[in-house]
Amino acid sequence: MKLLILDVDGVLTGGEIIHGSGGMELKHFCTRDGMAIAQAHRAGLAVAFITGRASEAVMARAAELGVKDLFQGCADKLEAYRSLLKKYNLGDDQVTFVGDDLVDLPAMSRAGLKVAVANASGELKAVADYVTIASGGRGAVREIVDFLLGWKEREEPATVERE
Repeated sequence: MKLLILDVDGVLTGGEIIHGSGGMELKHFCTRDGMAIAQAHRAGLAVAFITGRASEAVMARAAELGVKDLFQGCADKLEAYRSLLKKYNLGDDQVTFVGDDLVDLPAMSRAGLKVAVANASGELKAVADYVTIASGGRGAVREIVDFLLGWKEREEPATVERE
């Protein structure tokens, strides 16, 4: 795997959105997931965020983690997915996509490794190659990065079990 694509709401967060005064939007991110993204970068794995919503909190989190490929307000996540493949000159088999809901399905369906977080919709879990034990925003990204880096270290395909 060369590229890890993550949805944001429901994957990097638990899916909750907190609206504060003055239109401020707050999101809760897991620090363990942030550490995993840093580890992925160090191991040479590109990381991208594709989200249907636009939020300053996501922009700040991406910058903090060194994620340069951030697609916000994406009604069509497949279009963003295709642009990432073109940018990195990759095939679908080199991509892991992690999602939680139906809007992720078109892009996730193309990826070589399809991952649904534990709290994902049943439709996503049904097509996933791997379903995390942890829920979105609660260490799911850490779980999948640990899996991917272990896979990379072995230099052989790992057995992926479906839930």
